[in-house]
Amino acid sequence: MVSVTASRWTVALSGLIGAAGVGLAAAASHAGGEALLRPASSICLAHAPALLALALAGDRLRFAKVAALAMAAGTLLFSGDLVARHFLGTGLFPLAAPTGGLALIASWLLLALGAALPRSG
Repeated sequence: MVSVTASRWTVALSGLIGAAGVGLAAAASHAGGEALLRPASSICLAHAPALLALALAGDRLRFAKVAALAMAAGTLLFSGDLVARHFLGTGLFPLAAPTGGLALIASWLLLALGAALPRSG
């Protein structure tokens, strides 16, 4: 049952991050946010479907839950920092965007490792 709940939350996060990506793309186009909002949008739109895929993979892929958690956190940190810089004039906290970027890189490496290693049992 925990797996189903985790998958539902991952799918919900995927939808929210995807919607944020579209909204940020619109804001970048219409509110002069090309420098910060466009990359935030791209990160959201690239990782929302990946989160959905990780949720659908579930227990069939090693490290899927950890990769999804790192991917969601990384996306929120990276994009959130860029959005805060645009609208507030300051980031979330020092090194928030690089921390988010490293979490995203780690999530993709976990995905690759999980696919390379066979499931036990």
